[in-house]
Amino acid sequence: MFQSIIGKNGTESPEPVKAEVTGCVPEWLQGTLLRNGPGLFKVGDTEYNHWFDGMALIHSFTFKDGDVYYRSKFLRSDTFKKNTQANKIVVSEFGTMIYPDPCKNIFSKAFSYLLAAIPDFTDNNLINIIRYGEDYYASSEVNYINQIDPMTLDVIGKMNYRNHIALNMATSHPHYDDEGNTYNMGTALMRFGMPNYVIFKVPVNASDKEHKKPALRKVKQVCNIPFRSTLFPSYFHSFGMTENYIIFVEQPFKLDIVRLATAIFRSVNWASCLRYDKEDITLIHLVDKKTGKAVSTKFYTDALVVFHHINAYEDDGHVVFDMVTYKDSNLYEMFYLANLRKETHEFIESNNVNFSPPVCQRFVLPLTVDKDTPKGTNLVRLKDTTAKTVMQRDGSLYCLPDTIFEGLELPGMNYKFNGKKYRYFYGSRVEWTPHPNKVIGKGDIVTRKYIEWTEEDCYPSEPVFVATPGAVEEDDGVILSSVVSLNPKKSPFMLVLNAKTFKEIARASIDASIHMDLHGHFIPTQSTN
Repeated sequence: MFQSIIGKNGTESPEPVKAEVTGCVPEWLQGTLLRNGPGLFKVGDTEYNHWFDGMALIHSFTFKDGDVYYRSKFLRSDTFKKNTQANKIVVSEFGTMIYPDPCKNIFSKAFSYLLAAIPDFTDNNLINIIRYGEDYYASSEVNYINQIDPMTLDVIGKMNYRNHIALNMATSHPHYDDEGNTYNMGTALMRFGMPNYVIFKVPVNASDKEHKKPALRKVKQVCNIPFRSTLFPSYFHSFGMTENYIIFVEQPFKLDIVRLATAIFRSVNWASCLRYDKEDITLIHLVDKKTGKAVSTKFYTDALVVFHHINAYEDDGHVVFDMVTYKDSNLYEMFYLANLRKETHEFIESNNVNFSPPVCQRFVLPLTVDKDTPKGTNLVRLKDTTAKTVMQRDGSLYCLPDTIFEGLELPGMNYKFNGKKYRYFYGSRVEWTPHPNKVIGKGDIVTRKYIEWTEEDCYPSEPVFVATPGAVEEDDGVILSSVVSLNPKKSPFMLVLNAKTFKEIARASIDASIHMDLHGHFIPTQSTN
């Protein structure tokens, strides 16, 4: 039955659909939860290879006076328009390569690829919803983002980072400080001189809706970090931020630039240009947000793969950061549609791969380092963690993490505690089967205890925390998750949990098709006016 909802084209509900609420949605919960993810996998007789390639379907769940309203629209990107007008897939995605008409001069085109390394890319922004100033954008990890109206879900305009800052790619997981400024990271490849990782900031007051000027026009570069290897930059999906520092993990999960630029000759997709070097190390860069200068100490750990940071903070002369790590890069392979459509036993037998589970790990970086410290000394002085940072003969520091939990991904938290010491985070439990997550959970970092919500035949999305107005306690609020079901008699619904107890307090059943998604953003009502 699961195969009936994986890789199946979603449908849009462009007009608001009022949900049937059971239980009680808190009266204080006023705002709109925007969700983004792949929703269109087949166009005419053509089909994408990978779940992360599907064309973006934007969902909104509006909470107003105890009621819930749902609507959805396919993102009207240029990619969407080109594909639907041609009635076939004509724009390449990360796991699906579309080869050009052989009558065209592909040699000339490929040469321009080699010179610029991704001169142009899809604008199928299917990963997240992000905010710059007061503007909201559907985003992925390329140079294009699409500004959307958070109420109607219409596309307002397509933006190109490269018109404002020298970037080829940028993450879909920015950070927002207490003032509302947005920090993000990107990669500048060959076309912009020496390749670098770039950290940038967009001020909270950057929007100019009266004159329709984009918030990105006020972008400011905070820092750039040279690649460790010019032709093999590290892939990164997120980064960490404290009050004073940016944490960038340069992992040995690398992008082969030459292979990327010549993929069309090799008849390979862009996904195959990523390589994991398990024999390499992972470098940890610590950057001062105010000065833009990287801390000179070399921090490193063993080879790992990370997609999502959980949180980071400063504590008694240390920077503490938590992230979800893997021992290999096989996660992406699981989401090829051919794998997702298999039964569990068939998937395991045919792939013959030992997937590593996601592990939530804590790393601790001491800010003051005496170079005369004897080799082998652990410089971590904090008492609430077993993480170590050990002095090496050459003055570098080798970091050994503290394992917090195993099995949780898509982490979220009370964002009021972003960059600050915290206790709780929320996530989806991941098991190595071709089926997506069936469980969402809450982890207590202090007690290392875990509670969860699950229901038969139900697949909840990434949990989103919304705080009770005026809340003092970190977990005083609700958890929101959109849920789809294999049971044809059970409508999809928006689940509302008490964040303290993880008990259901309401569900809003929706008489419409809802598709599984990836990430999203909650906008309080006052911010949507």
